[in-house]
Amino acid sequence: MTADRPSDGIRGTAHGTAPVPLSVLDLVTVGSGSTAGDALRAGVDLARLAEARGFHRYWVAEHHSMPGVASSSPAVILAHLAAHTERIRLGSGGVMLPNHAPLVIAEQFGTLEALAPGRVDLGLGRAPGTDGATAAALRRTERLNEGADDFPEQLAELTRFLDDDFPDGHPYRRIHAVPGPVQATSPGGVQSRHRPPIWLLGSSGFSARLAALLGLPFAFAHHFSAQNTVPALDLYREHFRPSAVLDEPYALIGVSVLAADDEREARRQVLATGVNMLRLRTGRPGLFPSPEEAYAFSPLEREFVDSWTANIVHGTADEVRSGLDDLHKRTGADELMLTSHAHRGALRLRSYELVADAYGLPTA
Repeated sequence: MTADRPSDGIRGTAHGTAPVPLSVLDLVTVGSGSTAGDALRAGVDLARLAEARGFHRYWVAEHHSMPGVASSSPAVILAHLAAHTERIRLGSGGVMLPNHAPLVIAEQFGTLEALAPGRVDLGLGRAPGTDGATAAALRRTERLNEGADDFPEQLAELTRFLDDDFPDGHPYRRIHAVPGPVQATSPGGVQSRHRPPIWLLGSSGFSARLAALLGLPFAFAHHFSAQNTVPALDLYREHFRPSAVLDEPYALIGVSVLAADDEREARRQVLATGVNMLRLRTGRPGLFPSPEEAYAFSPLEREFVDSWTANIVHGTADEVRSGLDDLHKRTGADELMLTSHAHRGALRLRSYELVADAYGLPTA
């Protein structure tokens, strides 16, 4: 994005010396010895910090059946954050569309738009955000591939509910998502027809191509699929079709970041992140461990931890800034969405403070 182009909610504005707008992805991490309430309160503190320091948006991600992640209900969390912030964009990164009826999502995000007009994003993914058994419980079916395969149709239905424009003869023509545009066209209606912009999220080429064909903004999960980042972004840009939403591609990437005052402390915290992911991938999810709880690895486990942490930009503020600058140059991303994982909320807040200072972001 050029420096003189105004923000439209999708396109952000870079502040300080940051090469592109910076944003926040929060998984509402619950560390051992802490409660979900502690994690949610830390999220409010982080959202306020992000707003004060000029981060463009703050997203929360849908996950289920993970003791160390308290973000199973993004819409509930976003409503809470809306009550404690004033300007920063709030959104889902994302809501997993196959887990829900499109009408329910349209109602939830219509409500959020009524609570925080003009600053709500609806990011959508097609993965379950959990294991197969939990996904079956969420969807009330064991035919899980059906939901993912039907994603384009579900997306089209959700969009029509958001816009309240099912055609005549459609079985849903007289069904309306409320709050929503129908209130603007009802007698005496003064409701704005504005609705949250839709983003497509992904970690492969499927959502990249679909976002391109629909002319929608695209968010790529670089933080857990780094090897696919450049191919997916290339695919998105190559196939992009201008739309009423965007006249040119706009892609952000999620990046794992951990900045600390000391490089050794950053490495120590990042190793705990690797152990947390190792436990999750081996069917032993739990609360996010402290570095002291991170056990000695077997050679095979060490290989996994090292491979996972290699994609986390970590170190001192200057080292993280350099890593983010290099990543931007390699990918050409229009926005960097930073996600920091640590055992304590204070460590996560400090990480974002250091990044903001390194780029000279606003202080109020």
